[in-house]
Amino acid sequence: MKWIFAALAAIALWLAAIALWIGTGPIEDPTDTGDVAIVLGAAVFTDKPSPVFAARIDHAVELYNSGRVKGIIFTGARSKEDILSEAGAARSYAIAAGIPANDISVEERSRTTRQNLIEAQRLMQAGGHRSALIVSDSLHLRRAHLMAGELGINARTSATQTTRYRTWSTQAPFLAREVYFLHHYWVFGA
Repeated sequence: MKWIFAALAAIALWLAAIALWIGTGPIEDPTDTGDVAIVLGAAVFTDKPSPVFAARIDHAVELYNSGRVKGIIFTGARSKEDILSEAGAARSYAIAAGIPANDISVEERSRTTRQNLIEAQRLMQAGGHRSALIVSDSLHLRRAHLMAGELGINARTSATQTTRYRTWSTQAPFLAREVYFLHHYWVFGA
């Protein structure tokens, strides 16, 4: 019976350590630059970015306007209930915010973080881009950065500063989800 408690304690300690590692995220330098920002997709409400997704887009617009990136890649497919894809809604939103359409690329096939990055990498290669800043919520960036490295994308991360996940009650489910998906990535590579 003692070994069961010891095993459960070890698992709990492991999960807590992984959660802490995710929570601290990759080290960011506020002066990092990239050829493009890769904005990881999030929910769209019919044809408008959700507040979480809008915060990611706003951050990419800020990176562009400050000269830290020269272009933006929006990622994400369309859900059955939506009029626009995630990437399409993000493109419209960014153009309305003043980003020139020529500096925006979209991919509308991906449904997962890994697929977002694979499709963004194709667009980077087609456009001759060599480096990127990955934009998402801070709790999402540890896993995204690991995936980008595994894919050979020269990328740093840049977390949204206006995340909707501010309170413990909103962060805890997101963190638990990321702990799960990080283990899923380690085991299945996806």
